[in-house]
Amino acid sequence: MSRINWQCPHCERHVSLGDSDRTAGRHTLKIENADGRLSLLTTFYVCPNAECRRPTLMAVLQETQELMFERSVHERVLKTRCEWRLVPFGSAKTYPDYIPVSLRNDYTEACHIADLSPKAAATLCRRCLQGMIRDFWGIDTKSRRLWDEIKAIKDKVDIGTWEAIVALKDIGNIGAHMEMDVEMIVDVEPEEARLLIELIESLFEDWYISRERRNNRNRALKAAAEAKKSTE
Repeated sequence: MSRINWQCPHCERHVSLGDSDRTAGRHTLKIENADGRLSLLTTFYVCPNAECRRPTLMAVLQETQELMFERSVHERVLKTRCEWRLVPFGSAKTYPDYIPVSLRNDYTEACHIADLSPKAAATLCRRCLQGMIRDFWGIDTKSRRLWDEIKAIKDKVDIGTWEAIVALKDIGNIGAHMEMDVEMIVDVEPEEARLLIELIESLFEDWYISRERRNNRNRALKAAAEAKKSTE
């Protein structure tokens, strides 16, 4: 195996994995069945970062075909059916404690349930989005309608962020119901749920994490200025 670039889901650092950092195994269903020949590929990755060294387990279910080449048997992958991250479970990223726990919990649960129930994941994302608008911007229109609160921040965010939020109104069933109560469950396609999750991740970064970095930088500059004054 060659070296691959990879981002550890535990420490979120971008690292380069060699042969000694990962190991894979395959189990193939060869019993005659209605779904045909299936293979489960599992791969363990261990983060090479000395401060992490935590394992990640990925599983991939594939439709395969048995081929013979010069008296040796090979598995040909025809189609990938599903992929799962089993350890740590789901696709959720780790976010710092200064993001309210209720928002992080809604986001994490949405990631965990996205494949099994996209409509439940979308409902959690809408609730998380509304919670962010209320917490970060101090907006509460009292109407309980997410669309009213989205409109209330139009002049508070950059045009790119505003357009990204509004664009979701045009995506399938989310677009038809986004202005309604965030607790209302509607039919949602898996891709729509993934887009909502990506929006939540983007807003976490653009709002909370950027603000924390700015505050830390400002505190450091203030401390440096005060230290310089004390030496004069």
